[in-house]
Amino acid sequence: MRRDNQSSVSEFLLLGLPIQPEQQGMYYALFLGMYLTTVLGNLLIILLIRLDSRLHTPMYFFLSHLALTDISFSSVTAPKMLMNMLTQTQSISYAGCICQVYFFLSFGGLDSFLLTSMAYDRYVAICHPLHYTTMMSQNLCLQLVIVSWILSSTNSLVHTLLLAHLSFLKENILHHFFCDLSTLLKLSSSDTSINELVILIIGSMVITVPFICILVSYGHIGATILRRPSIKGIYKALSTCGSHLSVVSLYYGTIIGLYFLPSSNNADDLDVIVSVLYVLVTPMLNPFIYSLRNKDMKGALRNILIRGTFSV
Repeated sequence: MRRDNQSSVSEFLLLGLPIQPEQQGMYYALFLGMYLTTVLGNLLIILLIRLDSRLHTPMYFFLSHLALTDISFSSVTAPKMLMNMLTQTQSISYAGCICQVYFFLSFGGLDSFLLTSMAYDRYVAICHPLHYTTMMSQNLCLQLVIVSWILSSTNSLVHTLLLAHLSFLKENILHHFFCDLSTLLKLSSSDTSINELVILIIGSMVITVPFICILVSYGHIGATILRRPSIKGIYKALSTCGSHLSVVSLYYGTIIGLYFLPSSNNADDLDVIVSVLYVLVTPMLNPFIYSLRNKDMKGALRNILIRGTFSV
């Protein structure tokens, strides 16, 4: 059956991870544990922020949205990957593949914009502490989140619409565990020059512009600290920004490794392995980073546990 985009492909075959068949069970248990940790850990962050009134601040408002985004981001690819590993099937429908591309790009871009909003929040808190309450108003925080959703959704919609107009007449085998946009473009029998140009211009802006904004924010933070150097000031800055910096390093480090470093002879396998870090490991580590490095989160968890103990 041919589609409107003249594609004869009704489904794609996902080759999955480059692991041996006898190791499937071990890796399935590992990835299932990682995914459940991601979901439960980020849900715990959302719950703590919701229940503890001391965490009703702009920083934790953005963090709660980041946690929800991380859950959604992993859920776009991990359940399908786990189901394929369990059932030994490799297929994904054409429509399912297009939807997976859309939501993967949408939540991935949203992560980038939320991290930028959090960096701006830290910049205002350290560089303009006396005006923090007025500058980081509730309306501004809400507007930043809404704009982040709009920009990320628009970016993913543009890429997905352009992808849907391509034809897939020859191959339908994806050397990946999910429908990756760049991998799909390699399979298309159509001219993909427009798609690649849009990825270069719009797609890069979703990553590079927020990253530059984060660097500028922390440049101002560093300059402010150096103007008034003190052990107490440096410690306060590290305690305030340490968790966010760790998450930013994880997020952009894996993206740089996946999309910007030169490819090797084993580029396909390497891209798949790095994608696991990007899709599963980074969202899983975020709750640990914010809970272990953040005294407010640890205090909120302690209070919830104490209240639960006394109520029992």
